[in-house]
Amino acid sequence: MKLYRSLKLSGNSLAANRMRTFLALLGTAVGVAAVIFMVAVGRGAQHETLRRIESMGTNLITVKAGQVKKMINRERQFGDVTTLTPADCEAIKREFPFVAAAAPAQDRSMKTKYGNIFTTAEVVGTTPEFKDIKNHTLASGRFFSHDEDRAGLRVAVIGSDVNKNLFKGRNPIGEIIRIGNVPFEVTGVLKPKGTGAEGGNEDVRVFIPLRTALRRVFNIRHLEVIYIQVTAKQTMRRAEVEIRDFLRERHRLARRQKTDDFTIRNQVTALEAARESTESFTLLIAGIAGIALLVGGIGILAIMLLAVKERTNEIGLRRAVGARSRDIMFQFLMEALLLGLAGGALGTAIGVTGAWVIGMVTPLTTMIPYGAIGLSMVFSLSVGLFFGVYPARRAALLDPIEALRKD
Repeated sequence: MKLYRSLKLSGNSLAANRMRTFLALLGTAVGVAAVIFMVAVGRGAQHETLRRIESMGTNLITVKAGQVKKMINRERQFGDVTTLTPADCEAIKREFPFVAAAAPAQDRSMKTKYGNIFTTAEVVGTTPEFKDIKNHTLASGRFFSHDEDRAGLRVAVIGSDVNKNLFKGRNPIGEIIRIGNVPFEVTGVLKPKGTGAEGGNEDVRVFIPLRTALRRVFNIRHLEVIYIQVTAKQTMRRAEVEIRDFLRERHRLARRQKTDDFTIRNQVTALEAARESTESFTLLIAGIAGIALLVGGIGILAIMLLAVKERTNEIGLRRAVGARSRDIMFQFLMEALLLGLAGGALGTAIGVTGAWVIGMVTPLTTMIPYGAIGLSMVFSLSVGLFFGVYPARRAALLDPIEALRKD
């Protein structure tokens, strides 16, 4: 009953100065909304980054020709290295029992034509294992076979965007497209996959048999990349080391003490790096938003101090009729907690709504952090309590006689 009466009195006191109360809780609300919104954007970015990396394939090791370095957040290959070959891929499959599958690949951006319609596509020469290693799914038709690859047949599987650009929604299976000046029969269409982990559009690609690509389209013998799928994630680090040593021996680099003429990466390292980066970003923006919460707490402190000054006579009267110091202190603490709670609730509503709207109307992925909502509410109550203690104690220590004398 006493708690209910205190809550009622606190509510009436706050309602008596609606504008002041609203401004006090607005600071806390902005802080809570900022925490929830920023963490939602950060978690969404983390989820999207990890999804893109995982979409590259499961338990994946990538071997790229030449030295690949990151320049302004994009990977760039330095030098034209021709030492990585299809024979390296076959040797890796034979040598290591932990290799579940391996797919060599060579790509080039080329003009692709159907009738009088042109588009630019990334033409990828590879083997049938590529589809499963890189988690591609067929929307219609089929992927080319090993027999077609060995025979060097001119067959092609196209991405969803290439299908839209060239065929405008018509069924392309069996149709003839031209890559450069070479005709290819379309045997399949892939389902949309979107942007890959390296930033490229996975849906503007045309996949053709590796032998056909090297001999008839690119006129080369070397590879740009080998994709290797290992049997278990736990063996990926060991597999990376052993494959590196194996390739250095095949390319006669170890005996001549030369640096690697290839770059090898594994998916686990990429996932860990992406997770650490996005988590650091999320913590940073959450910390900045936390500062906004502290600013809101200072607003509560200022409002409560002003309330103590304005209600000095009320405090003196209540003390005169028997109220104890702890009753006065409890009353003002209750008001500060109500301000923190109301600010937290308002901020939660604003933050969740803002994150949901941004996720709906923009390409950004947002994930509502329910754990962050709970922590923000607890923190807003803590802010109210922390910044309400001093005004409450000041009110409780007022001399009742001196309080009644003041106008």
